[in-house]
Amino acid sequence: MAIPICDIRWLLLAAAVAFIFIQMRLFATQSEYADRVAAAVEAENHCTNQMRLLIDQISMQQGRIVALEDEKKRRDEECGQLKALVKDLERRGLERLVDKVQVPVAAVVIMACNRANYLERTINSVFKYVLTFRYQGSVASKYPLFVSQDGSNPQVKSKALSYDKLTYMQHLDFEPVHADNPGELTAYYKIARHYKWALDNLFYKHNFSRVIILEDDMEIAPDFFDYFEAAADLLDKDKSIMAVSSWNDNGQKQFVHDPYVLYRSDFFPGLGWMLTRTTWDELSPKWPKAYPCCYFSLFFFSLGSSLGQFFQQYLAPIKLNDVPVDWKSRDLSYLIKDNYEKYFAEIVKKATPVHGENVVLKAHDIEGDVRIEYKDQSHFEIIARQFGIFNEWKDGIPRTAYKGVVVFRYQTPRRIFLVGPDSLRQLGIKDP
Repeated sequence: MAIPICDIRWLLLAAAVAFIFIQMRLFATQSEYADRVAAAVEAENHCTNQMRLLIDQISMQQGRIVALEDEKKRRDEECGQLKALVKDLERRGLERLVDKVQVPVAAVVIMACNRANYLERTINSVFKYVLTFRYQGSVASKYPLFVSQDGSNPQVKSKALSYDKLTYMQHLDFEPVHADNPGELTAYYKIARHYKWALDNLFYKHNFSRVIILEDDMEIAPDFFDYFEAAADLLDKDKSIMAVSSWNDNGQKQFVHDPYVLYRSDFFPGLGWMLTRTTWDELSPKWPKAYPCCYFSLFFFSLGSSLGQFFQQYLAPIKLNDVPVDWKSRDLSYLIKDNYEKYFAEIVKKATPVHGENVVLKAHDIEGDVRIEYKDQSHFEIIARQFGIFNEWKDGIPRTAYKGVVVFRYQTPRRIFLVGPDSLRQLGIKDP
């Protein structure tokens, strides 16, 4: 069957159109693919660039970390060198260069009134040890010196102001004194007011933690400052010790022997003593109107020298210690309350009891320590007069007594213990 020529042409045309369409679609697909490939390549290049930038930043940070570590090592080395230098400076004692910030052990105040020549002697006695080469710069900063004058005596004021290494204070009291009892000395009321005023100033105005009180007629021993520095540690440890004194009422040369021995006492001697601010906080509000009339649990040592009542018999013979004891190197733990009661009871217990009449003669014939019991105050006064020690009592307590026991040396190293009627029981000693 013959096919018409026109039909073949239409078929060829349709085929040509289809071919062209296919080629165009193929070209469009290839172009789109090329574009996509180009975009992918561009994205890859961007990512690569970002990665390189991040790597560069990490490298920079690592460099900084290494630099910081090196800086830390350098500063640690410098810190170690500085610590070693500080230790070396402390070892060589160059801390004296900062004495101006030295925390004082205690203020020392000399209580004065109207005796310029006595005041001068006491000040010179203190400066004798403050200004020596051994103590210079150390004691002066540890123990600031004050003079507190009661009244307006011009000679005393002039004498105190003539020294440039002390601080002068003046107490002017114009309030009239009204004694509680007829014939009572008004001087005791004046003294009480002066002491309270001075101690309030030193503790609350100058803010000292401890104060040492000296009368204007006392001289100090070579170990005075070492003694109070060691005693300050005891005051901090044992709250039953309310004050520390460098005075012994029975410190006459015939009654002392060992400069290394300290005792506790229930009697307040009132001379050359130190107390803390804590104690003063308690005492100041109830300070007595007349001085002296308060008693503390304290310990004492025969260092002082004074002039006053009973001078010829009791005060002139006082032994001023001349042995420079290094108190800070000594073990004073036996003075802690619990330790001391055992220690003191043991030495009293070992003493040989003496009874009856002529106790002085009997004690003289015994080698070693002697224990003599008194029945009451009048009996004690008889025995005390026989030996020559203080026979005075205050508020039922003999001078220097601890639990009623008064101890002193007699002619030789032997100790005499005058024991009260209840003393052995208080010390836990069974009377044989």
